[in-house]
Amino acid sequence: MRIDFHTQMPGDLDVRWIHGSESARHNRDPEIQVHHYDEHTAILRQSKAVHYEAPFLYLLFGNDRALLVDTGATSQPELFPLRATVDRLLGGWLAAHPRDRYELLVAHSHSHSDHVAGDGQLTDRPDTTVVGADRPAVMGFLGLREWPEGIAQVDLGDRVVDVIPSPGHDQPAVTWYDRSTRLMLTGDTLYPGRLYVFDWPAFTATVDRLLAFAEDHPVGHLLGAHIEMTRSPGLDYVIRTTYQPEEPPLELSLADLRALRRAIEEVGDTPGVHPYERFVLYHGVPDRHFG
Repeated sequence: MRIDFHTQMPGDLDVRWIHGSESARHNRDPEIQVHHYDEHTAILRQSKAVHYEAPFLYLLFGNDRALLVDTGATSQPELFPLRATVDRLLGGWLAAHPRDRYELLVAHSHSHSDHVAGDGQLTDRPDTTVVGADRPAVMGFLGLREWPEGIAQVDLGDRVVDVIPSPGHDQPAVTWYDRSTRLMLTGDTLYPGRLYVFDWPAFTATVDRLLAFAEDHPVGHLLGAHIEMTRSPGLDYVIRTTYQPEEPPLELSLADLRALRRAIEEVGDTPGVHPYERFVLYHGVPDRHFG
């Protein structure tokens, strides 16, 4: 039976994300936490005990195929069982919604290693396409001739996802907008944490592009790829922290996107670290500040 993805259904973000432990010896977090936003959408978080970046991954089910956005920060399946987890989730969904054949599309928010490390676990999976994270591969898959112009669509089978080029943090970065849930998946462009900007004009144009898109599309939540802030406004956790008991929620809003645009104006051409209530802007800071 074909599922009607055009009917807006409420999702669930009432979740306490795994956030590490004071001591690795006492850590009891699963390697991957799975939260079902709704019956057809899963949010995965990698354990901070496995990798301090603890990125979020997103799995969206359509009638013909599922989309996995990002593959995490660790390649070894014995440490980070991504394929086993995805197979389990796909198997559960297909048990409830049987199909003769069902495909998996693996793509990314951008090309940095903490978002593509698990690709190798899925490259030989049957009925699976893994899209490269470099700009030529992204452009070719999306059918975009000019970068970062244009907006592409990916149809999962009556569930359409818009893909918006979003360079600034990384040249081949994209933002995924799911029409069914109205979720905007912003990767490392915007999340409650440290926003590293390496191309300021491109980043500014990306934020303008997302705001313009939101004028014509209803946006519920913005979900990024990390949580690095504390619950104290403007205060982030120290880089490489593996225990974050006072994390704020993952979800941000259009108000936060507008706040980012105002912050860009305020920062102007001043390089450095600029804290704001829900994020910290790193403008032109050398790579050594990653750790």
